[in-house]
Amino acid sequence: MKIESLTISNFRNYQNLKINFDEKVNIFIGKNAQGKTNLLESIYYCCIGKSFKSCKDKELIKWGSENLFVKLVANRKYTDKTIEVRISNTGKKEIKINSLPIRKIGELIGEVNIVFFSPQELKLVRESPEERRRFMDIDISQNNKRYFYQLSRYEKILANRNKLLKNSQTIDAVLETIDIWDRALISSAKYIAFERKKFVEEILPYAQKAHSYISGGKEELLLNYLCGCGVELDENFEKNLDKLLKKNVSKDYKLGYTTLGVHRDDIDIFLNGVEVKNFGSQGQQRTVGLSLKLAELENMYNINGEYPILLLDDVFSELDTDRQRRLLKFVDRTQTFITCTDEKKLEGKLYFIENGGLKK
Repeated sequence: MKIESLTISNFRNYQNLKINFDEKVNIFIGKNAQGKTNLLESIYYCCIGKSFKSCKDKELIKWGSENLFVKLVANRKYTDKTIEVRISNTGKKEIKINSLPIRKIGELIGEVNIVFFSPQELKLVRESPEERRRFMDIDISQNNKRYFYQLSRYEKILANRNKLLKNSQTIDAVLETIDIWDRALISSAKYIAFERKKFVEEILPYAQKAHSYISGGKEELLLNYLCGCGVELDENFEKNLDKLLKKNVSKDYKLGYTTLGVHRDDIDIFLNGVEVKNFGSQGQQRTVGLSLKLAELENMYNINGEYPILLLDDVFSELDTDRQRRLLKFVDRTQTFITCTDEKKLEGKLYFIENGGLKK
């Protein structure tokens, strides 16, 4: 899987730009706030349908412009993909794949697979479970469209169940209709939980291999999927979760929200038996986060038979020279996009970025 070219109009600080890429390593070099990360963001948006930053679509439009346009041309193993995105300052968004408009983001995800990593992604390891659920959801959804739709369905059902719990005047009013939401919630929760468990088990050996290589093999990495449903993931999952939801309904009513479900899932991460989130050093957290991202590459290759695109935003500023070298050698099988503030003796095609354009 390779990205052949990128065309941008009025995206962030870019007015008009077209770039043809090398099939191996592409390096965007420039001072801070010149637009290096914005290029990665435009690529990411074409693949996932949203930004890796917390922002509204309209915020991507260059200041003073009425709309933006991004076009990405990619080559896959058996087919080519052209993705076009148009967003207006009225909020209207149009996405086309090979000139055909799509109606839902689920149709876009998985067309061009991508893995993104930046120093900010350390929150994957050290912050709230929401970050680790997001990690699982983006990766699994790129390889499994059914998962994406089940996840969307679950979130809608959960919102309706919580609305019932919060707005009902009495517990009896809740009990009249909550079974309807529970049956639907359990059905989607089962699929999501089993897929997440399988995902964590699949990436573990790849993450261990990547961590051992980058760190020099001094620590043992372990991952453990924690299901927030409070029941075992076995053939009795649905029956047992139904019982537990009924048992907890009074508690949920008092709190005004659902206390059990896959929306409370997490991943425990250990190095030599010690929990990394609370007791790991910043260096250990950084290496574990990068190892998890690199595990995505290998897992996607195992599923699809081709490597995804790798985006590395300012990662090399966080690594010493030896780990930089090890990282580049580890990812030499995939097309990689790197941002940095100087050349750092990296091998690849260089693009010098200045004020939203290519420096002559």
